[in-house]
Amino acid sequence: MARITGVDTTRAEPAESKVFARQIEEWGATLEPYEIYARRPSVFHAVLGMWEGLKSSGLLDYKLTTLVNRRVAALNGCVF
Repeated sequence: MARITGVDTTRAEPAESKVFARQIEEWGATLEPYEIYARRPSVFHAVLGMWEGLKSSGLLDYKLTTLVNRRVAALNGCVF
């Protein structure tokens, strides 16, 4: 459980709402870290930009980033 509460996703700005809608479509729920990032829209968009940059750069295979995400989540005790 996060020590910082995230935004109410039903009241998020339109740009953030689109991201949350995609997360719900893909994962069945919004991802808690993004709810926290959305408290500061500049941070939220920076994180999204980082992941988009990594994806488009071709430096890391998508499957590898998925495995890394899951491993980091497990190390942090996240039920991702």
